[in-house]
Amino acid sequence: MGSPQGCPGRGLLLFVLLLLLLSPAQVLPQSCVWYGECGVASGDKRYNCAYDGPPIALPKDGYDLLQELCPGLYFGNVSTCCDVLQLQTLKNNLQLPLQFLSRCPSCFYNLINLFCELTCSPNQSEFLNVTSTIPYYDPVSKENKSSITELQYFIGESFANAMYNACKDVEAPSSNVKALGLLCGKEVKDCNATNWIEYMFSKDNGQTPFSIIPIFSDVPVHGMNPMNNATKGCNESVDDSTGPCSCQDCSIVCGPKPQPPPLPAPWLLFGLDAIYVIMWISYMGFLLIFFMFVFGIWCYRRRHFVSEYTPIDSNIAFSVNSHRDDGKITCGERLGERFENGLRMTFTSWGAFCVRNPRPVILFSVVFIAMCCSGFVYIKATTNPVDLWSAPSSQARKEKEYFDKHFGPFFRTEQLIIQAPNSQPDIYSPYPSGADVPFGPPLTKEILHQVLDLQDAIVNITASFDNETVTLKDICLAPLAPYNNNCTILSVLNYFQNSHSVLDHTVGDEFFVYADYHTHFLYCVRAPASLNDTSMLHDPCLGTFGGPVFPWLVLGGYDADNYNNATALVITLPVNNYYNDSRKLMKALAWEKEFINFLKNYRNPNLTISFSAERSIEDEINRESNSDVSTVLISYIVMFVYISIALGHIRSWGRLLVDSKISLGIAGILIVLSSVACSIGIFSFFGIPLTLIVIEVIPFLVLAIGVDNIFIIVQTLQRDERLEGETLDKQIGRVLGDVAPSMFLSSFSETVAFFLGTLSTMPAVRTFSLFAGMAVLIDFILQVTCFVSLLGLDIKRQERNRLDILCCIKGSEETSGVQRSESILFLFFKNLYSPYLLEDWMRPIVIALFVGLLSFSTAVMHNVEIGLDQSLSMPHDSYVMDYLSQLNKYLHTGPPVYFVLEEGHNYTSLEGQNMVCGGMGCNNDSLVQQIFSAAEISSYTRIGYAPSSWIDDYFDWVKPQSSCCRVYNTTGQFCNASVTDPSCTRCRPLTQEGKQRPQGQDFMKFLPMFLSDNPNPKCGKGGHAAYSSAVNFINNKTDVGATYFSTYHTVLKTSSDFIDAMKKARTIADNITETMGIKGKNYRVFPYSVFYVFYEQYLTIVDDAIFNLCVSLGSIFLVTTVLLGFEVWAAVMVSITIAMIIVNMFGVMWLWGISLNAVSLVNLVMSCGIAVEFCSHVTRAFTVSTKGSRVERAEEALSHVGSSVFSGITLTKFGGIVVLAFSKSQIFQIFYFRMYLAMVLLGATHGLIFLPVLLSYIGPSVNKAKTHAAQERSRHTERERLLYF
Repeated sequence: MGSPQGCPGRGLLLFVLLLLLLSPAQVLPQSCVWYGECGVASGDKRYNCAYDGPPIALPKDGYDLLQELCPGLYFGNVSTCCDVLQLQTLKNNLQLPLQFLSRCPSCFYNLINLFCELTCSPNQSEFLNVTSTIPYYDPVSKENKSSITELQYFIGESFANAMYNACKDVEAPSSNVKALGLLCGKEVKDCNATNWIEYMFSKDNGQTPFSIIPIFSDVPVHGMNPMNNATKGCNESVDDSTGPCSCQDCSIVCGPKPQPPPLPAPWLLFGLDAIYVIMWISYMGFLLIFFMFVFGIWCYRRRHFVSEYTPIDSNIAFSVNSHRDDGKITCGERLGERFENGLRMTFTSWGAFCVRNPRPVILFSVVFIAMCCSGFVYIKATTNPVDLWSAPSSQARKEKEYFDKHFGPFFRTEQLIIQAPNSQPDIYSPYPSGADVPFGPPLTKEILHQVLDLQDAIVNITASFDNETVTLKDICLAPLAPYNNNCTILSVLNYFQNSHSVLDHTVGDEFFVYADYHTHFLYCVRAPASLNDTSMLHDPCLGTFGGPVFPWLVLGGYDADNYNNATALVITLPVNNYYNDSRKLMKALAWEKEFINFLKNYRNPNLTISFSAERSIEDEINRESNSDVSTVLISYIVMFVYISIALGHIRSWGRLLVDSKISLGIAGILIVLSSVACSIGIFSFFGIPLTLIVIEVIPFLVLAIGVDNIFIIVQTLQRDERLEGETLDKQIGRVLGDVAPSMFLSSFSETVAFFLGTLSTMPAVRTFSLFAGMAVLIDFILQVTCFVSLLGLDIKRQERNRLDILCCIKGSEETSGVQRSESILFLFFKNLYSPYLLEDWMRPIVIALFVGLLSFSTAVMHNVEIGLDQSLSMPHDSYVMDYLSQLNKYLHTGPPVYFVLEEGHNYTSLEGQNMVCGGMGCNNDSLVQQIFSAAEISSYTRIGYAPSSWIDDYFDWVKPQSSCCRVYNTTGQFCNASVTDPSCTRCRPLTQEGKQRPQGQDFMKFLPMFLSDNPNPKCGKGGHAAYSSAVNFINNKTDVGATYFSTYHTVLKTSSDFIDAMKKARTIADNITETMGIKGKNYRVFPYSVFYVFYEQYLTIVDDAIFNLCVSLGSIFLVTTVLLGFEVWAAVMVSITIAMIIVNMFGVMWLWGISLNAVSLVNLVMSCGIAVEFCSHVTRAFTVSTKGSRVERAEEALSHVGSSVFSGITLTKFGGIVVLAFSKSQIFQIFYFRMYLAMVLLGATHGLIFLPVLLSYIGPSVNKAKTHAAQERSRHTERERLLYF
């Protein structure tokens, strides 16, 4: 109830509170925990001196350093808790993270904030707590001090997470990995904010002189306020002169991760493959319509004809009874008859001439053959796989030549895959704690020592070439030569510098092993480019050749990224390839030969070794070819023996040697082989090289075609009866007049088809077509000249009763001339086979079966695989087979791929740089960024890793904050970071302008320095090892020409994998070219990998196959039309049958696992030629037959021609083909035995079963003009049953 004045104490309290409220907030006094350095911790690392006073003004000579490293502390009177020496130490320690993280400015800003606050902050005492010191006497100031050996660093949890999030995506371009993989001490996937900072502050990492224990909290702990400075996200700019991090280094900038497009949905009907369903329905529809038609005709016949055996088509809608048809002869028929008669008369006269004048004809033929074969002087064979499979004008070939010219040829590869089947896995227990780590059998120390002995022995292999000694050092890839001549050896042992002593290096005491080869291995697989493993060993991981050894290249059989579980070691020795330098190449080949011999003879019971050299595949193919010579020879001998025996028709044992035609058969075979030799000689003269396919395939082809013609001529003559008063020459001329047009039809069709096949872009197909077309043409010419003359001589011998071969000796059994004879096979075809096949009930069954076969083949032909499995080209017993098997099993990465930016791009302008680079400020659709994005969806694009980017590493290297780019201030020459010389100054000033990317002349001034700089502990970004060949200088090093950016494909095992990888890489490159806006300019981006030149053919092989086969069919149709006397419908019948054979060949390929490639395409083109032989003779015999109905004409044609075709091609080839089944070569077994067998069986069945039946239904009507002419020729003779043709 009293007044306020009565309470003076309360008033005073209110006054004091008011003063407190109005006065400024209390500022805690600044205080340090250290200042200066004292005492040596280890090596060149020093402790900091304990100091608990206020911050001390920094000397003026430290201002520049503080402003460079910690601009946030450069204010006021610049009082800090660090001296100049500490700042210099900080700068040196930040060099490694600077080189890898500064490409993302906000990441590096946060990291440097962490270290600046630790080292120099005037408020250290708020978040640093010293927990351990040791006494130190300073000999300079003569004072007793304390060296700090341990302290706690209280860090805001939010700061740590923000710093990690800003840095987690940053790439290390030269290593194809994330930068944190090199800086975290763990796999990137296991790295997080906590263990990253713990690792950086751990004394065990080899960089920190004393233990710093980070304690993470966002709230005060134990009276300490955690350092929780503001951070920058990777999508934020640090200042006005920098931008946010690039998409490659900051996933937030990119947005969501790219997703591969969905796979195209399969075309299904009723849940089944649509093609299967369509073909099944089509076939059922055909059967329904066809059998309804057949049934209707049968009913019609029963109604109108008494005999049920009257042929279906006799005298009804489809029949033409030429004997009773008094219709008018059309112009077309008359033209056809005149053409036919012209051919007959020409060949008749020619045949008679050859028989009358055998010696001049034979002599002329021999001279012609000799002249053609003189071209053998110029013969050369193509064994280079590139020339065999890739056209000089092809895209891949041009790109290969561009790459070779600008960057040098892709290196030769010698590789070993090593297993340790008798060793047990090793368990490593880390010190002082941690889960046990299993090590695979080949990673035990004992095995590693044995493998190192093997590796050393390989390095010491010597070869001899041209009286010179060749060692690996003479031919190997040494990227740092001449400064470092060590060979590139991609081996896990290069983590140990290929040294037994480094492998044995351990640190420990009598109780524990603190670090050994296990520790070093686990670090190196995470940071292969490291020059210090940061464990107690402090051994380098970088290979002795100056480059990193990526674990996925040297280890196999591990799961995920657990490299320690590897079950195989891979050693790769890249050897220089030589562009147009045969002498150096021969040296490499000589060494590789010794390398192969050494490993073939190497024995170690603890190691299983699979190996291959660059020359291995070619060597094994050559060995295989040589070993198969005997198989091929036996095959030919079988055919020769059969032909020699089958040509003769022996009537009695007494006339065995008289009636046999062994000498004529051998002569016929020699003519066939001479035609092949002439073809080779002619094209060799014109400089066209031979290929393996020409040598292996064409003799078989020409034998099939040539022998068929021989059988037709001889057997027709044997069945012919000499007319009254007719001389031998006139008889043979008449027979030749009958059969030669048919031979001419088939041979000319094949020749035209093959010559048109040279339009193909595939070298193998083009070369085969060229040689085959010429061989077939010459074979026909020799057969109607030389062989006809020889046939005349042989008949004269036979008429004189002289023995075959021994023509001077007469036979014992006399006879009057050569009598007409019919072979058993001819009688079988005439009396049994032909009538039975053309029965009314049999013909529909034949049509149904063959159309069913066609439907099946059409349904499955799209499933025929494309490509050629490399292992198929190897013999079964080849060491390369084992290597390829192990390669598929243990390989963890695919071939390297280079994205080449052709000469013409401007790298010196900001715009040009942004189009290419992947760091800060670069375009989100730049070249590097697009390859990086492709690697994000590697399962689709088959790009396995982010690219190595020389331009991004160059920008990091040239930064003034880095110690990498320095020059002597007196001479301006480059000064390596490892050189300690006060005259070495940074290349560019530490100004805002100097921190920008170099442009114009600056760009070109320092680029050669970067590319000549060897990596060292103070600068790991030197580009000599990684990029010395990636940049092509032009105009006397004043401009950049072509460059490449390299990465790796994912694992590629099958042909379809390789083809898809190339297609996807080209799509990516085309997209880069388009987004860079250079599509209309004279340069572009293209991908290059060593296998592209071999697999490019498969991108277009389907189109090539369609083109070649259609061209062949089209040419056969046109030639057949003309040579059959303009019988268009007959030509259609031939073309339909050949098309069916080709489609059915695809069905067989699917059933028998034969892929579509250059070899099988050559065989398909060849099957067109052989199919002509099976079809054309029967068809022509049908067109010239004058029987009453189609059935009768088909029966006559099949009777008289079928036996010759069957014995001439089917039996001849079948004997030779069966022998090929015993070949050691898988290519022979699959592509020759299987395809040849299918070719002959399909050709024979279609030509001798389906085609006669088809002709009996819808064959062309009889040509009335030809019938009339035939009747005129046979009038007043006893040949009313007409000739067979």
